[in-house]
Amino acid sequence: MILERDIERYLVKRVKDVGGVAYKFTSPSRRGVPDRLCVFPDGVSVFIECKAPKKKPSVLQEHEIDRLRNLGQKVFVVDSKQLVDDIVGSV
Repeated sequence: MILERDIERYLVKRVKDVGGVAYKFTSPSRRGVPDRLCVFPDGVSVFIECKAPKKKPSVLQEHEIDRLRNLGQKVFVVDSKQLVDDIVGSV
């Protein structure tokens, strides 16, 4: 059984493999923000919310994801290693 932390660890490794950094993202004054801010070479940055397989973001997390997307940010929700690979391979 794959847990959320397994997906998140895999994400950190894959981002590092391509020369990027996956910062743990927390905001003391704003709950529900995505788990990671991933910064890739060439100035590309994306927010990523990690979930266990088949789990969905909470209502509060969805609200924050929508807020960031409305500000023009790229935000992804990943619940599998394959989705991590797809995102890392596309940026």
